[in-house]
Amino acid sequence: MKVCVFGAGAIGGYIAARLSSAGDAEVSCVARGPHLAAMKANGLTLRSGGETLVTHPRLTDDARELGPQDFVVIAVKAHSLPAAAPSIQSLLGAHTALVPAINGVPWWYFYKSGGPWENTRLQSVDPGGKLWDLLPPSRVIGCIVYPATDVVTPGVIEHTYSNRFDLGEPDGSKSERAQRFSQLMIGAGLRAPVRARIRENLWVKLWGNLSFNMICALTRSPLDAVIANPETRAVARTMMLEAQGIAEKLGVTLPLDVDARIAGAAEVGSHKPSTLVDLERGRPMEIDALLGAVVEMAHLTSVPAPTCESVLALVRQLARAAGCYPEPRAKA
Repeated sequence: MKVCVFGAGAIGGYIAARLSSAGDAEVSCVARGPHLAAMKANGLTLRSGGETLVTHPRLTDDARELGPQDFVVIAVKAHSLPAAAPSIQSLLGAHTALVPAINGVPWWYFYKSGGPWENTRLQSVDPGGKLWDLLPPSRVIGCIVYPATDVVTPGVIEHTYSNRFDLGEPDGSKSERAQRFSQLMIGAGLRAPVRARIRENLWVKLWGNLSFNMICALTRSPLDAVIANPETRAVARTMMLEAQGIAEKLGVTLPLDVDARIAGAAEVGSHKPSTLVDLERGRPMEIDALLGAVVEMAHLTSVPAPTCESVLALVRQLARAAGCYPEPRAKA
């Protein structure tokens, strides 16, 4: 079985190291720059749970060298996906499945969703609707990412908590391909249940990303400080309630209430969300996939979301001023 991890950074490198170590698949990685050079020289190193694991997947910066794969794990940031899509296409065979391990609302969200918005192409994450054509949603196994990982030095991934990746077909079926990939991940020591309602899991994860990620970036504060402050906690809660209204209009029933979700976030402790880390490091920030698409869906469904809109405007301006806003997109 051939598995390519396209984008072997923090999350991609974590998955690649685990799969490579298990030995149940031929694992390759597409990466670039100093990180790729370090992996070629010293292997892909994973630090997790007090242990250090060094693995040696096949490494390249040119996906065309690898040929068709059984599974392609896409682990680039959402805003990098349009530029990466043509390279990913070179990995596709007749039955290749795509597993986007990407935070936020995905380009495939409305594929097989049912309801009046089925097959809608979200401009905030799929400008011009091109991703839908280049990376057809029919190939996608949905994936919700929970682990906290970081590239601490080129070639070295540090994993701090969670080993869970929820998987699910957009149509809710327990397909053979989803179960195959689930077993591959489980064999590598990861939790990878196949969910019948993957969009529910997506919204539960997104609930925290759309609120806490943005507020932490705006205030340059870790998660525990934002939750402990009654004022910033209240802003986050309002954003989450607005998002719940959008999700429900789209036919999604969240399996827990907003206060339980906030309590779960509080258990993470003094954690810097990736959006804040990107701001601090001067890297493009994930904004449109985490919040821009939510505001676009608010407009689509005519659900008021004034706090989400205000926070989106503020965090976009912050990113522009810091030189951390990705290439301009269609307006949400």
